[in-house]
Formats: sequence, C-alpha cells, structure tokens
Amino acid sequence: MNIPNLLTVLRILLTPLGAYALFKNGGNDHHWMIIAWCIFFAIGMTDFLDGRIARAKNQITEFGKLLDPIADKVSIGTAMISLSILHHLSWWVTMIILVREVGVTVLRFAVISDGVIAASKGGKIKALMQGFGVGWFILPLPHWLFIPRDIFMAITITLTLTTGYEYFKQVVKR
Repeated sequence: MNIPNLLTVLRILLTPLGAYALFKNGGNDHHWMIIAWCIFFAIGMTDFLDGRIARAKNQITEFGKLLDPIADKVSIGTAMISLSILHHLSWWVTMIILVREVGVTVLRFAVISDGVIAASKGGKIKALMQGFGVGWFILPLPHWLFIPRDIFMAITITLTLTTGYEYFKQVVKR
C-alpha cells in the first residue's frame, strides 16, 4: 500500500459522507449543498493527486490501475444517483453515464487476465468533465446558470459515450 493507493481508498471512504451532505435537510439546504460540493471536490482532488504522485514517484501499481477507475465510478455514481433521487439531475442522464461506466468496468474485469487496461487520456478528461458536470448540479446555482450547466453536461455525456466506444474498440482489438 502506497500513498496513491491510500488516496484512492480515501476517495471511496469519503463518498458516503458526500452523499450524506447532499441528503441533509431534504437535499435543498444551500449550506449542505455547498458542503457536499466541497466533499466531492476533495474526492476529485484526491483522484488528481493519486495519479500525479504515482507517476512522479514511480508508484504505479496494478492494484491502483484497477482500483482508481472503480473509485471514480463509486464517487460519480453515488453523486449522480443521489442527485437524481433528489430530482436535481434527470434520471436519463444518470442512466446513460452509469450504463457506460458499468459497461467499461465489466469489460475491464473480462480482460483482466491479459492485464489491466490503464485509463486513456480521453478517459481521464471524461472523469474530470463528469466531476465538474456533477458539481454544477450539486451547487445551489441561480436559474440563469442552468443553461450553461446543461450544455456542459451535454458535452460530458458526449465525451462519456465517445470514450466508452473507444474503450470497447480497444478491448475488441486485444
């Protein structure tokens, strides 16, 4: 166990706290929404830091390559499902993204005997976009920011589907 892997585990452990903050006081308490955003932002920063530290200190492990994308899916999935339950995010958005994420995870496990497929640059950008996209829905925004928020999420959905297709092509080529 090294620092990058510990940060990945921390990301998973912080996720329920973020969900708790989202649901606090019925899910419409602006104070708790901002706390939830801060928690999910910290989760996103640990994702950035663990990869950076792993590469800088040559601490990339098979465990980390496997657990990191799972931690991403746990945190983003928890946030999206929570937001959909609270009616802050449409279920169809959540379902499209989660079906892609679960599909990629299933593919990862299907080919794990050939070695873990590391996240691509597109996959990393997709994760960043999902984090920011979901962040827009966690924050208590004024109505005039709903259109930019929704456009950002549309771009995120497009990138999510595109990188999922690219991942599938990479697995098929193996």
